Amino acid sequence: MTAPPTAGRASRSDTNGPSATGSSTRRARRTDPAGPALVLPFALLFALFLLWPLAAGLWTSFTDRSLVGTAPSFTGLDNWAEMAADPMVWRSLWTTLLFTLLTTPPLVAVALLMAVLTQRAVRVGWFLRFSFFSPFLLPVAVVSLIWVWIYQPGFGMLNGALTGMGLPEVNWLGDEGTVLLSIAVTTVWWTVGFNYLLYLAALQGIPSQVYEAASLDGAGPWQRFRAITLPLLNRTTAIVVLLQMVASLKLFDQAYLMTNGSGGPGYAARPIIGYIFDTGFTNLRIGYSSAISYLFFAVIIAVSALQFWLFTRKENTA
Repeated sequence: MTAPPTAGRASRSDTNGPSATGSSTRRARRTDPAGPALVLPFALLFALFLLWPLAAGLWTSFTDRSLVGTAPSFTGLDNWAEMAADPMVWRSLWTTLLFTLLTTPPLVAVALLMAVLTQRAVRVGWFLRFSFFSPFLLPVAVVSLIWVWIYQPGFGMLNGALTGMGLPEVNWLGDEGTVLLSIAVTTVWWTVGFNYLLYLAALQGIPSQVYEAASLDGAGPWQRFRAITLPLLNRTTAIVVLLQMVASLKLFDQAYLMTNGSGGPGYAARPIIGYIFDTGFTNLRIGYSSAISYLFFAVIIAVSALQFWLFTRKENTA
């Protein structure tokens, strides 16, 4: 028995209705100018303040541009060839990498330790939060001045403690073997508060019922920390390590201020940004300093990509 014609027409209308509506919606979405109009201001600012400087700096690295005022000329790969043969480039780059290796592990471990201590010390938690985070709020000039006084021979607090214990004084900022380590200690004291807040927020997000269930199963404090806390903080640790490595690679301010711009004895504490600064604004060689800048930019991208790959690989295998 066949359906009435009206029912057939209604059925075809019902079948074609949603698809026709969907196609018209897609056409309206494609032709709606609101989306590009909203993105355009950001795109212009992105191109003006990021893409254009990147392109201009890369072009400058192929010229002999100087701050003297002469017209720059194209030199091809001369700056890059000179950079590859310049031992000061690689020494300053190694200084930067060594500083990163010196600061990243303690900035992760100490921050986690402080966060766990604050989480457990409920009564004095407010005081610990203030004490641990307040150094991060200080300007770099103030931090550098404080620690220069602490490291001073003769009347510095650290050397005073050493002489009080019968030990000889150490010229912390004037010795090639200790100047970079001294700046690393200063940096850890100054910046650990930021990582501490990240860990504290992550710890507060762990449900207390998980620890209670582990306690009922007989797990001790160390077992709960190793089997519950650390695994649940994996994402936070990956973020902290990535941010800290990039921040340590950009060492300049405290090294410049604590060594009076000299980079320490034998340039032992001059990072690669310091060498870029000296090359561009002291020796007035903007083209050559641009080439070194792009080498450093490539190093930061490589380190960030490696860290991201290790994190995603660990997540996929977990």
